[in-house]
Amino acid sequence: MSKDPREMTPEESEKRLVEELKKIYDPEIPVNIYDLGLIYDVKCEKDPVSRLNRCKVVMTLTSATCSMSEVIVDLVRSIPSRIEDHSIEEVEVELTFDPPWDQSKMSDEAKLQMGLL
Repeated sequence: MSKDPREMTPEESEKRLVEELKKIYDPEIPVNIYDLGLIYDVKCEKDPVSRLNRCKVVMTLTSATCSMSEVIVDLVRSIPSRIEDHSIEEVEVELTFDPPWDQSKMSDEAKLQMGLL
């Protein structure tokens, strides 16, 4: 039996959100946006009325002129609609370019996949 989504802790929702972020790929780079290092912060908190978690993602893009920026941000915002258990009610996205993204933010797995290790 699965856990009632209203009983999920913010920490459990953060873990669930990271799992979903790892399913979103930059269309121009064959690496997911989490391992690519585009996600700077993930925080969830329990909504006092719905008892579901609302989350905020602070993220960047590989460049400020990324042609796919709207697509990537929309995919992150739409995560709640793709989670079967509806454990996350909303994902707010804060896009920042400070600090700017560079290859040092990539996970070792992503660097290996890109041939950088």
